[in-house]
Amino acid sequence: MKNVLDVLKERGFIKQTIYEDELYKKLGEESVAFYIGFDPTADSLHIGHYIPIMAMAWMQKYGHKPIALFGGGTGMIGDPSGRSDMRQMLTKETIAHNIECFKKQMSRFIRFDGENAAVCANNADWLLNLNYVDFLRDIGVYFSVNKMLTAECFKQRMEKGLTFLEFNYMLMQGYDFLYLNQKYGCALEVGGDDQWSNMLAGVDLIRRKERKSAFCLTCTLLLNSEGKKMGKTQKGALWLDENKCSVYDFYQYFRNVEDVKVEECMRLLTFMDLDEIKELTKYKDERINLAKERLAFEITKLVHGEEKALEAARQAKAAFGGGSAEDMPSFTVDKATELVSDAIVACGLAKSKGEAKRLIEGGGVSLNDDKITDPFAKIPDSVRESGEFILHKGKKAHVKVILK
Repeated sequence: MKNVLDVLKERGFIKQTIYEDELYKKLGEESVAFYIGFDPTADSLHIGHYIPIMAMAWMQKYGHKPIALFGGGTGMIGDPSGRSDMRQMLTKETIAHNIECFKKQMSRFIRFDGENAAVCANNADWLLNLNYVDFLRDIGVYFSVNKMLTAECFKQRMEKGLTFLEFNYMLMQGYDFLYLNQKYGCALEVGGDDQWSNMLAGVDLIRRKERKSAFCLTCTLLLNSEGKKMGKTQKGALWLDENKCSVYDFYQYFRNVEDVKVEECMRLLTFMDLDEIKELTKYKDERINLAKERLAFEITKLVHGEEKALEAARQAKAAFGGGSAEDMPSFTVDKATELVSDAIVACGLAKSKGEAKRLIEGGGVSLNDDKITDPFAKIPDSVRESGEFILHKGKKAHVKVILK
């Protein structure tokens, strides 16, 4: 069987590794237990978690054992990496609820039964009852403060202020790796590239304290062509929970991804064959839209299931021409809504009333078959009586509005 490190490299997952030759040999000779950590700061995973989860899925496919580590303990402190301020602290009850939501979503990508079944672990089980003095003696002795202060995650916070609470995070994450190594034989940590400093600390701790091999690798971050993180919609983060981000909005996000990012998204976010991806993305004209449709469908199918992916594809076709009104995405709007501009905002076709009014003044809005030119236009009484209407934004965005 092919070495999974080759697979991850071919698909563009790997950003940084340490002791790579040794890791390559180990992955080619035996089943390796590895872990990825998830701080349960919300009740849903989002697109930022997606790439590490896909890396986890590929590694399991090639015979390695995933450990999904939920930060029930570290989540009560918060990771300072990539942040300019301190995270909000969560209650134990909220963290427990969020962990259950994560497990359910992850089961779409990785197996929790059968050969090399994934394991769920919660670091609250070993962190919350630690004796602080024993922890300092057993673990703290292996950490150099001078070295820690050179870590990027800390350097970014030095001017604005870094609490001692957060300064402990690196020790706790390193201890997580040590604990999983002792209990499950875990030899590899995988995570986002913003976790590099914390991950190196865990590798160093195991190698120095246990005299064992330990490794880490980071996955590339999903960035747009401007170098900013992808995954933000008009309505906020791109959540995997359809109650926080509708299946249609999720589908449309990837249907509208930049042309230059289609191939990368296919390699990282789907299980599609690389030859097929190359064939679909070789065109630089309007034919790239077929690749975008396939990309959106494949990712939506993975996250929400095939039935909902097909429904989202039908809705998109209707909304952007070529489908029936019955398949068009629909939005329920308060029947007390009077202005067309308010309906536009309520349906997510504009971020604000000001933007909606500018769209109307620019001639880009129609209600049923009538163009609206007055930014203060009201929804006609005849339309109110029917209880629904079709709202058009430009030539491509069309939604059904239901008044209730």
